[in-house]
This record gives sequence, C-alpha cells and structure tokens, in this order.
Amino acid sequence: MSKIFTDYQPLNFITITEENALKIESLVKITDGVLWLPEKLNNNFQNSILSSEKKENNLYQYYHTSLAKHLANIWEDSQGIIFCLTLGAVVRLISPLLTNKEQDPAIIVIDPHTKYVISLLGGHQAHGDKLTELIAHQLEAKPIITSASFNLNLPPIDTFGYIFGWEKGHGDWTQVSANIARNQITLIKQDVGLNWWQNSLPSSHSFIFENNTKIDNNNLDNFSSPFLNQKPKNNLPLSTEEKETIINNSSINAMVYIGAKKTPDVNIPCISWHPRVLWVGIGCERDTSPSLIESAVTKVFHEYNLELKAIASFATINIKSDEVGILALADKWHLPLKTFNSEELKEISVLNPSSIVKKEVGTPSVAEASALKAALSPNLPENQLKSPNLIVPKQIIREEGKNGAVTVAIAQSMLEYNPHDGKLYLIGTGPGSIEYLTSAAKTALREADIIIGYGLYIDLIKSLLRPEQIIEKSKITQEVQRAERAIELAKWGLKVAVISSGDCGIYGMAGLVLEILQNQSWNGKQPLVEVISGITALQSVAAKIGSPLMHDFCAISLSDLLTPWDVIEKRIIAAASADFITAIYNPRSLSRTEQIISTQAIFLQHRNPNTPVAIARSVTRDDENIIITTLAEMLNHPIDMITTIMIGNSSTKRYHDLLITPRGYLKN
Repeated sequence: MSKIFTDYQPLNFITITEENALKIESLVKITDGVLWLPEKLNNNFQNSILSSEKKENNLYQYYHTSLAKHLANIWEDSQGIIFCLTLGAVVRLISPLLTNKEQDPAIIVIDPHTKYVISLLGGHQAHGDKLTELIAHQLEAKPIITSASFNLNLPPIDTFGYIFGWEKGHGDWTQVSANIARNQITLIKQDVGLNWWQNSLPSSHSFIFENNTKIDNNNLDNFSSPFLNQKPKNNLPLSTEEKETIINNSSINAMVYIGAKKTPDVNIPCISWHPRVLWVGIGCERDTSPSLIESAVTKVFHEYNLELKAIASFATINIKSDEVGILALADKWHLPLKTFNSEELKEISVLNPSSIVKKEVGTPSVAEASALKAALSPNLPENQLKSPNLIVPKQIIREEGKNGAVTVAIAQSMLEYNPHDGKLYLIGTGPGSIEYLTSAAKTALREADIIIGYGLYIDLIKSLLRPEQIIEKSKITQEVQRAERAIELAKWGLKVAVISSGDCGIYGMAGLVLEILQNQSWNGKQPLVEVISGITALQSVAAKIGSPLMHDFCAISLSDLLTPWDVIEKRIIAAASADFITAIYNPRSLSRTEQIISTQAIFLQHRNPNTPVAIARSVTRDDENIIITTLAEMLNHPIDMITTIMIGNSSTKRYHDLLITPRGYLKN
C-alpha cells in the first residue's frame, strides 16, 4: 500500500461486475482497500476471469445479503466507500443511511468507464474531496468536485485547521460556510497559531483580517470601518484587552475566530478554530480528588475566558507521574501528560517561586515551571522566536468536601502542538511538463500539506496544488536547508513533499534527506518516508532522440561542488574506455567551464570524432531545444547547467534526427 492512503483507512470499494472489478483492481491494491462483490460471482468462480490468486490473497470479499443490507453493515466502520456503479444507483442505496456530515463516511463514485471520479458526500468533514482527487490521479481520471471552497480556490473553512492540529470550536458553521460560499466579506480574527494558510489565498478572496486590511496577492486596498462592541460574557464587563474588535459594516456578515479563547459572542454568525497553544501545569497534594483536579482546571479556564480545546498538554513534576487524578483527567480529555524532574524545573524562571515547594520536591515551582517547560516542546524554529508566556500564574484551588489541593498555571507557546504523525514524500517531478509527471507523484503532491523545493521546480507543478497547501521555495544551492526543514516539519506533524526535477533518487533530494535521517538515528517509522520516482533527464532525452540507450549506459555529473574533480575524471575515463553510452549531467556553469572541455578530450581518446552526440536543454518544457551533433563538434553549441548531453557508443548511429544504438538482434 502507498503511504499516501494510510490516513483514509478503512476504505471499502463496491462494484457488481467482474469487468468493473478488474478496472479498479490496482486502485484497491494501492489504497489497501477491500473490494466487495456479490456472492454470485464467488459461486461462479470456476468460470470467472477473477484469478484464484486474487481470491487467496483476499483482494476480493463477497457479501451474502442484498447490497443495501451489506452497505448498512459496513457503513459505520468505513472512512470512505467508493462505488463503481451508476450515480443514480448509489444515491438510492445510501439515502436511508445518511445521518449527518460529522458521522457519515465519504461517498465517492467512479463511473463504470473509470473516466470520472465524483465526490458525492463527505467532501469536507470526511475528506471526500481530497480523496476523490487522489483516486482520480491514480486512475488518470477527471475529479468531479462541486463544493464551493474548491470552486472558489479557497481552503475549506470547516476542515483546513486540522492540518495544524487545531481543534474545531463552536459556532454557526452552516451560516459562516454559506457566507464564504457566496464570496461575501468575512472577518478573520487570528490571535494565535500559524498563519501560513493565508499566504496562498487567491486575490479574489473576500476575507478581511483583524487589522482591517483586505489582504490579497497584490496588497491592494485598505479597508476601514467603525468598530462594534462584543457582547459581554456572563453579564460581566470585559477588560480593555478582552474587547473584541469586529467591523461594524452591513456587508460584514460572518466572522472566523482563530485563537485560544472561547468563541466570541458577537452579533453576526461566528465560528472558531482553536490552535493547541495552551500548556497546563498542575501540582497537587498526594491523592487529591480526581474531581477536584478536573473542576480546578475547568474553573481556571472559565475565569480567564480560555477554551479547553486549545490545550496542548498537561504537565507536572515526574514524582506525580502516577498521580491518579492527573492521569485520569489526561485520559478522559485525551491529552498527553508531560513530566519533568526537579533539576529541569528549577532552571525555569517563574513568577511565584515557593521555598516550601522547593523543600518538598526540590524545585521552587511545579505548576508554573512545568507549564513553561512544556510550552518549549513544539520542535520547530518558529517556537524559538519568543519565549513561552505565562498567561495564568499559579492558582491554588481547594473545595469543601473534596480531598487535597490543586495548583494550576497556564503557559502559551508561540507554536501550536500538532498531534499528527508526519510523513515525508520524496518526489521526482520529471523533466518539467505536467504530462510527464507520474500518477503516483501527482497523488502525493495533492496529498501533502506543504511543498518544499527549488522555486523553478515548484512553479512547474503549481497547477496541481491545492489552495490550502503551504509552499516553501528556496534557492538552488540550499539543498541541505531544504532537507533539514522538511524533516523538522514532518516530525512536527505535517505531510511534507520534497520535490526534485527528474527522479528524486538520481542526483536529487532523496539521498540527502535519508542521509540526514540516518545521522539522526531515525527509527525507520516516524516520520514515514515514501520515495516516489520520476522520469529522469537521460530517459526523457533518450525518448526525444530515438533509442540511444539500447545498450549499457551510465550517467555522470560534472559538478565538482560535492565530488572532487579527480574522482569525476576517473569515472569519465572508465566510461569512455568501456564504450558506455554516457549521459552528462550539469555539464557547465558560469563559474565551471573547463570540465566539459576535459570530458570531450577524454572521450576523443576512445571514440571516433563522428560519434553522435545529442545536446538537450529544457526537454518537455516550453523552451525545449535539442541539437544533434558529433563528439568533435559538441563544444560549438550552447551548453549550461540545465543541459543534458548524450554521447553515443561505438555502435550508435544517427538516422535523420534520431540516435539509434543497436541492441544486437539483427547481427545475423
């Protein structure tokens, strides 16, 4: 199974004919899905074109009831159900089973000719739109997606925060989503969390950000308007710092809040996302009542108008790692618990140190120090830009009738906690034109949360990218920085695509990324790594000029940036003397001009001057240029870093504008 589809399990495929089963067989294999067929096909197995091998490997499963009953049996346990049936039949089958979009699986329909893949239900909540695109790329079919955000080229407002591990908050999601779908102005107030999602918004978007500037790709108009006061919470007046500022304008019909506080109570439809930036330090007396610990945390969050969904983790001293009440709360709220020893905690500067606490446990602070220490956990450079902020100093809480006492403190980190397991897709994007990109590469590119690569290579695949994807471009000489950054982001929890032109494992980024992981004692599992091959330059050049690689061949890069020239020279001599057809990569740069001259001289010692040579530049791109010449004349033509040179062997012949190397079939 491709690692691309691990987040969509379990997947169930359904069709009713052998013909359609064979059409989607490879898709079922690569997605690790289950293909359900009617029992009658199994009964007629001896006369079937479905092989016994497939039966033994459980590629096909058979249902023994009606399809409607079988669908009801697998409905709740499915992440996605993919039909290869007519659309009308699918609609009638699923109608009785629909409940709500938070619980229903993604429903996808592949037409019987496998030309179209239709996202029918669960496009956002069940990630059906995204899965539809991935399946369509695998089948080289056309995805049919009708959601408003997709057609407006906007990130889906009800799911995009999941990328960063954000928690979905309260609010009128239906009304706000409808407002965005109608492209009406929506106020965005983001207090915390990464704002990378804003960078790829189309210029036509209708968002207004809290600084009252309408952000677009051209940095155009400023928008200002009077402010409207937020309704007080709990009938209590808000402090100056807590007052929300939203634009009082009849055209502002909705608001999206991204922050660690509770969803604002405003007079327009509002929804919220909560980045997990709050780290809760807890100290308590031994055997404190579990209900007291829970009520203490809840009370502090309520008093400071903070959202429980914004919690990243609980934290305490390691001698409390077995405290029943703390463990119970972490388990109940599905939150991690970080523990630190006294030596670690006493190094943290706090507002309220206690000599009594220091005497008891060896550090002057537990709640404040552990909250601040835990808030340093997110492992990206973005979290080091500013020290964590103690937004709630320790609160000591007791309750009559409950055993023990609790101290609670809350720190806020610069970077949110992301609970996801990251992935690294090391992708070869081929020679340049989208049509030469493999289906697997297209699928991985669409699945990734972030794309990292040399700017030119990213520009070549830009048409494939989703609006919510993060793009990080860098210069051609920053390969190490790209690899290290990709690994950091994957370890933090993102699905990262690192792109190389051609094949990523041939003079590409795959080797560098894996080498760095090896040096970091990577366990081979986290992050998951998948290397996705591409058409490399020597293949694409060979296809353009005929059949030059019909006998033994090799590739040699003339760049001495990473390999000493004397080593390269030995390889050139070996290839020339052994009569290898030779593809020359990186033949000449502005500062490195002599190596190609030396290379020609070496080959002339072993080959006829009339040996055919192809000089190919930007193959498959708009400025493609291919020159067929000879070994003696090759230096009379333009050669640069994006040129690939193909030198034939002693049997290679030119025929019109083609190079043909005989394999030997016609010797007799």
